[in-house]
Amino acid sequence: MTKQPTLILVHETEAACVERLLGGGFRPDRASEISSYLAQSTDLAPEFDALEAACRAVGLGFRPLALDAFADSLPGLQPDSSLVWTLTDGIAYFRGGAAPAMARLRGLPVFGSDDSLFALCQDKFRAGAVLAAFGLPCPAAGLARNGAWLVQPPASAVGWFVKPNRLGAKIGIWTDSHCHDLQQALDLSRRVFEAYRDDVIVQPYVAGRNARASFLATNPQTGIDALGVSFVDSGTDFQTMQDSLALYGDTGVAAKAAGRYTEPELSPVRATQPVADTAIRDFGARMMRGLGLRHVFSMDLRIEADDTVHLIEFEVCPGLPCFDFRAYCRESFGLGLADAMARAAASGISDLLDADRAVP
Repeated sequence: MTKQPTLILVHETEAACVERLLGGGFRPDRASEISSYLAQSTDLAPEFDALEAACRAVGLGFRPLALDAFADSLPGLQPDSSLVWTLTDGIAYFRGGAAPAMARLRGLPVFGSDDSLFALCQDKFRAGAVLAAFGLPCPAAGLARNGAWLVQPPASAVGWFVKPNRLGAKIGIWTDSHCHDLQQALDLSRRVFEAYRDDVIVQPYVAGRNARASFLATNPQTGIDALGVSFVDSGTDFQTMQDSLALYGDTGVAAKAAGRYTEPELSPVRATQPVADTAIRDFGARMMRGLGLRHVFSMDLRIEADDTVHLIEFEVCPGLPCFDFRAYCRESFGLGLADAMARAAASGISDLLDADRAVP
């Protein structure tokens, strides 16, 4: 009798991350800020029962495993009845990017992109170089470490945007992350290094509205038409660390309880800038073909009024419980997050196991 296939959701917890960072000498407030990027594991945990029920409805078992427990469980997991889905990633402060590689070591099918991309997209400087090599419109960048240039940034008449290279890197940490001379950029790199021990990527500032493109394959035939492309308007030019903290995890819960929680406004790009929407779908299709993106991913973009699109970054492990991905599941599939994940997992395990069986 064939064993029931099981979705194994691997995640790293905020608490475990904080403990490790404190052990590494980080200040408690910085450890808390850094670990906040793992808030999706905090936000999704209360829905594990709903996920189990949704998986049961499509013929799957469900087993959430913290990262270390996943490592310990590897010898007992069977490739013909397991599907590993990595919920939280990371290659520096976080360790979740190791999960797809550990799954490959055991021969377990993995929902999502190739494990090499979990490392690439977490290093924004290297990822930008690869995207540029594919001819995608990712802003060129310099790289600085603690006040010294590793790579000089391009010239810019409108200033530069400075952000951490490996720490959640799509946001500016502080409100002055858009700076207007390169000495300011180096000063910011010192502040980031002191606080977070990270390099900074320094890109020419690009104008426009922020947009997010989300993708989830809910059946084996899902193509780029399923990409959901939305403007994300928060009333500010870019997200700071404080803005991020107010949306997710324990801080987001506290903000909701205090009535201070306000989600950014989402609106479909296609409705007002269809040319930009078409271009973004072309970028996504090219990345699926060229980079090997599959199953679930997201892109962050800036869109100018003349339809010029700038691809800021891509993620192979997007924040599933975040407001924007939930909205994407509702609007694209008419499903809540748990049901959308279960349907995607059922499709993915069937597709991946069939592909494995076809290999001679």
